[in-house]
Amino acid sequence: MIRMEKIRRERRQGQAVVRGALVPESTHDQRLLDRQGPADWVHMDPWRVLRIQAEFVEGFGQLAELPRAVTVFGSARTDKDDAYYAMGVDLGRTLAEAGYAVITGGGPGTMEAANRGATEVAGGISVGLGIELPFEQRMNDYVELGIEFRYFFVRKTMFVKYSCGFIALPGGFGTLDELFEALTLVQTRKVTSFPVVLLGTEFWGGLIDWIRKALLGTGKIATHDLDLITVTDDVDEAVRVIVESDRARSRQSLEERQAAASHIAEPQ
Repeated sequence: MIRMEKIRRERRQGQAVVRGALVPESTHDQRLLDRQGPADWVHMDPWRVLRIQAEFVEGFGQLAELPRAVTVFGSARTDKDDAYYAMGVDLGRTLAEAGYAVITGGGPGTMEAANRGATEVAGGISVGLGIELPFEQRMNDYVELGIEFRYFFVRKTMFVKYSCGFIALPGGFGTLDELFEALTLVQTRKVTSFPVVLLGTEFWGGLIDWIRKALLGTGKIATHDLDLITVTDDVDEAVRVIVESDRARSRQSLEERQAAASHIAEPQ
C-alpha cells in the first residue's frame, strides 16, 4: 500500500521561504494594492526596517552640512524662571560664539533654553532632534532646523555622529539615558576624544558620589573612567573643555594624515 504524504504549502517571500501554517492567506502585493484592506502591513517588522532606513537617510541628509556641533541634554520640565534655564541660555550663546552649532532634543525646558541662546548670536545655528512620543510635545520656537524621529536609537546616532561632545544640564530619565550611553561609547572607544560635561554640581554631585562609591569602589569601572566626566557650574569652563578636546582631535587627525602622506612619499 502506497502512503501519500500530505503536501505542505510553501511560498517564497523575498529571501525567505515559509511553509505550512506560516503561509499567509494573502500576499504582500495584495495587501499593498488593496486600498480597502487592513493597514496592518505598515506595522510589520520588514516594513519597519525600511522606515528605520528612511530615518537614517533623512537624518544624514539634513545634518551632513552642519558645522562643528555640541549636543546639549536637559529636562523638558525646567521652568523659564529656573536658574538652570538661564544657564542653558548662557550655554547655547557661549557655544554659538565659539563657533559651534547647538543640538538639543528640540523640546521645552533646558533644551529650549540652549536653542534660544544659540539664536541670540548672529550666525548661530540651533538644531532640534525631536522624538515621537505618546503624549504631545512640539518643537520649541527657537529650533531653526528640526527633525522628528520615530526611533530613539536613530535619534541617538544623530546626536553622536554630528557632535564634538555632550553637555548635560539637570534632567530626568531621558537625560540619564543619553548621558550613560555617551559614557559607554567613550569608555569602549566607539567614539574618541569625546568630552562629556555635567553642568550643575549640586544636582550631579550625588550621582558622582554614587559612581565613585558603588562603581569604582567595587571595581565595576576603572579609576581613569571617572576622568571621562567633567562636572562644573561654570559655562565658560564647560565650553573650554569642548574646545580643547576638539583642538586636540584636530591636531591628532592632522598628524595622522601627515604621517600617512610621508609614508606614501617614501621611496620603496
